[in-house]
Amino acid sequence: MMLVNNTGADRGINEGTNRIMKVEADGETLNISGIKELGAANSQSFRDQVRGAMTDVHRNIEIDLSQTMFVDSCGLGALISLHKTTCSRSGVVRLLNPTPPVQQILELTRMHRIFDIVNH
Repeated sequence: MMLVNNTGADRGINEGTNRIMKVEADGETLNISGIKELGAANSQSFRDQVRGAMTDVHRNIEIDLSQTMFVDSCGLGALISLHKTTCSRSGVVRLLNPTPPVQQILELTRMHRIFDIVNH
């Protein structure tokens, strides 16, 4: 398990609060959790950290969005970028348990047709 502390320049809307993204490897899948928001302030860092955690073994990415209350166009761009990365490895990006505001954005932008969305 790897904990990534998103502070400093990556603060975003909740200035001054520490946000920790958790990255766990499970076979061919990277599991990402602890994302409070995914926007212009942190989307590039998020994408780079997830890609940096991927090894040759990882084909799939599962992103737990159960704590994510905000996603903007930059955040969607980061998700699309990771989708392209996994497609090049014959894998998928699964979005787990998106909160209602995030689910609404995914549906309005028709991203729910691109990603596997799993609600437990």
